[in-house]
Amino acid sequence: MEQIAPGLYQRIRRNEKDTFMNHRRNLSPQQMFIDIARRHVPKYRYQGQPFNAWKDAALPEVMATLGEMPRPCDLNPELVAEWEHDGLRKQKWYIDVSEFISATFQINFPPKTEIGRKYPAIMCCHGHDKSGKEELMGNVPDKEIQAANGLLFGHELAKQGVITFAIDWIGKGDRNDNQKPNHKQDIGGRDWCNLYYLHATMLGMTSLGINVAHGRAAMDFASTFSEVDANKFGVMGWSGGGTMSLWMTLSDPRIKATEIISYSDLWECFGIRDLNYCGWQVAPGLYRLVDLPDLQGLLAPRPLLIDIGMTDQCFRIESAMPCFKQVEKIYTAAGARKQLQLNLDSGGHGAWSKEITPEFFKRYL
Repeated sequence: MEQIAPGLYQRIRRNEKDTFMNHRRNLSPQQMFIDIARRHVPKYRYQGQPFNAWKDAALPEVMATLGEMPRPCDLNPELVAEWEHDGLRKQKWYIDVSEFISATFQINFPPKTEIGRKYPAIMCCHGHDKSGKEELMGNVPDKEIQAANGLLFGHELAKQGVITFAIDWIGKGDRNDNQKPNHKQDIGGRDWCNLYYLHATMLGMTSLGINVAHGRAAMDFASTFSEVDANKFGVMGWSGGGTMSLWMTLSDPRIKATEIISYSDLWECFGIRDLNYCGWQVAPGLYRLVDLPDLQGLLAPRPLLIDIGMTDQCFRIESAMPCFKQVEKIYTAAGARKQLQLNLDSGGHGAWSKEITPEFFKRYL
């Protein structure tokens, strides 16, 4: 067996000691990304520059990260069912939201809707929940309605006099590939959101861009109802639905007021450190350009209500509040501080206020 020369052996031992003592090697890819994020400064992090110049430079690059958008198509609406529930009139429709795919659209009408009157309409965005829009639109047992389950805002707001509507984002609810009528279950325990992201980026698209296009189609359809005032659209959503509320507003000038529930944090913390995101919520190169508070700040001067839960374990308070403080700086620079509102709730993930939310939308819609 070949022998190591004594001098080389001494150098190897010395290098081993130096490496252990002073330059301990990292073999964890996850730690590598954490360290990168800790040092990273996005290109368009807001740092006090004139608001309009900052927004004009950042927004086009941010929107470009969505990739190629799906090709639009005729809606071809088909009424599936109409029913009465807890004083509300509800309808379920099928609509074509882009080439090759449809969505289930639900609309809730307030009690005793007046003929000839037009009502504000709020798009309700569900989170990373396999049931999709069902719970937030009130499709749950009556005992849960009477218990005022916290995420029933599509049902609760309709009872207070606005029209609410929703679709399922890809991979959830009726568009969940694990459920009827799809039954594509053999994916080895992986998350469909991440698989769709891989599929989409191979085609120069993103899951986020696909969902935005489908949401805009849903707004187009909502505009066709004689009861809907198409000049008074709002949007609200929780968690992944907060992501969609944010991006729908960035993408569609028809939205006049926005509520983001449980989606305030820093990507360094909730995303890269805590692994609390998925392919549904990201776009290639997005964090190179902006952090989440910058992205929310791009909504200015449009009215924005932010809900943060004190005990939220997905978006922890110690990084959620710095996110809001940065958004506050941006809204102040835009001359729109009065259009930004915070609901700091004692609850956890998905906490919102049955008093503050209706008042917010009433003021701006």
